[in-house]
Amino acid sequence: LLAVFGKGGTGKTAFISITTRLLTELNNHKVLVIDADPSMNLSNVLGVKPSKTVGEVREEIIKNIVKTTDEEKEEIAGMLDYMIMEALSEKGKFALLVMGRPEDVGCFCPVNTLLRDAIETLSKNFDITLIDGEAGIEQINRQVMRVVDTPILLTDTSARGIETAALIKSIVDKKKVIRCEGLNLVINRIRDNEESVKRFAQKTGLEPAGFIPEDPNITDYDLVGKPLMDLPDDSPSVQAVRGILGKLGLI
Repeated sequence: LLAVFGKGGTGKTAFISITTRLLTELNNHKVLVIDADPSMNLSNVLGVKPSKTVGEVREEIIKNIVKTTDEEKEEIAGMLDYMIMEALSEKGKFALLVMGRPEDVGCFCPVNTLLRDAIETLSKNFDITLIDGEAGIEQINRQVMRVVDTPILLTDTSARGIETAALIKSIVDKKKVIRCEGLNLVINRIRDNEESVKRFAQKTGLEPAGFIPEDPNITDYDLVGKPLMDLPDDSPSVQAVRGILGKLGLI
């Protein structure tokens, strides 16, 4: 399981999109991609239109449970895996699951726990699960993900982005909210400032595991709404992500 965390707008969704492409093309892996960000941009860059979100499944469960007996509630819980499967959108060698936004306010912790367990069960049917995490630190604090094999802290070259990554690392190290072997810092949108950005990151206690250069192809594709899965092989971002995944032992 690989999950990407960081400040909003740093390029997490683009990273997941390129990673999905490389893992399915180079390793022939069966990949589950989970869009855990409420902004739900991942489907566009992957070129997939989801039929249903996990948020909609959640609301459906809540509405049904309110009106049911204890026996019927157990029956609904037993159907949860099937309901989650219905929310899967498959394309080629990968499947996309969009978390979406909850429609109702308030805490429905038991339902959320059921959903989390169902997603963990679903992921066992795939070789690799990729998670595009919600911006910031809230998802970390809520323990949406409990075990992550390869956590990526993605930042751009801004001080705020690097400081957010350092804060996430501090929370994971101190509170142990996610079980993982270590955190991998990746710095995106590098221009001619790799060394200065690296030194700033090191001052916050972070050691970069890789750099991704500014890629004009991503800007051009985003402008016309073209899926980033279709980026040319020689795009700077594709080449850089390929190198990072190789360093992490994923390809």
